[in-house]
Amino acid sequence: MTTTTSMKTRRTVRAYTDQPLDQVLLNDLLETAFRASNTGNMQAYAVIITRDQANKEALAPLHFNQSQVTKAPVVLTFCVDFNRISRWCEQRQAEPGFNTIQSFTYGAIDTIIAAQAFCTAAEEKGLGICYLGTTTYNAGPLCDLLNLPPLVVPLTTITVGYPAEASMDAPLSDRLPLEAVVHEETYHDFTPEVIDRVYGPKESLPVNQQFVTLNQKATLAQVYAGIRYTKADNQRFSEAWVAVLREQGYLA
Repeated sequence: MTTTTSMKTRRTVRAYTDQPLDQVLLNDLLETAFRASNTGNMQAYAVIITRDQANKEALAPLHFNQSQVTKAPVVLTFCVDFNRISRWCEQRQAEPGFNTIQSFTYGAIDTIIAAQAFCTAAEEKGLGICYLGTTTYNAGPLCDLLNLPPLVVPLTTITVGYPAEASMDAPLSDRLPLEAVVHEETYHDFTPEVIDRVYGPKESLPVNQQFVTLNQKATLAQVYAGIRYTKADNQRFSEAWVAVLREQGYLA
């Protein structure tokens, strides 16, 4: 399977078989991922591998008890890591200055690039993955649980394993058309007509119409803004995230 075919037919996989993930294969996938582009070839990231069932059980509440955390053979927590580089600098008589929001930003970009490169490589090998969007919500407790020192911040978590058969039978998730996300030369803001055109197909999907009905809302947008990603939750998690960046040394 080509990379293009794999990416166009991929599905998020939340259910896995009992087949373990071989360490040799996992190492090969990680080494492949770490060939991805990164700032200054510093590789300002760390990956925490969780295989032990007790440790997965401890992780689960911090990811809102999503079942894939305890069912997947491997859970990977991708972290921004300027601790290692700073230690290297200090040991080589250089003064590190990576405790800044700019350093964290390009470290975060590089961490996500590596994480996605891992996912692409894993899916080409027939594995299934699921990104957990809950990592930054509970970054503070994750720092404690994973024993992360200053300048190491958890950014995203991926469960990986061999897909259960039912996982591969699920329909592909819808995606917005290019018109919604691609802008030629400059950004072009959205008229009501364009909003209707790019979101109409999504809103008309039976699964999304059912989603609206189940949540007793009038529109899909109301479900997203009023239930799934509320202003209050966004504010609360933002405050917690800023506190973690301060505690881990990136904000004064």
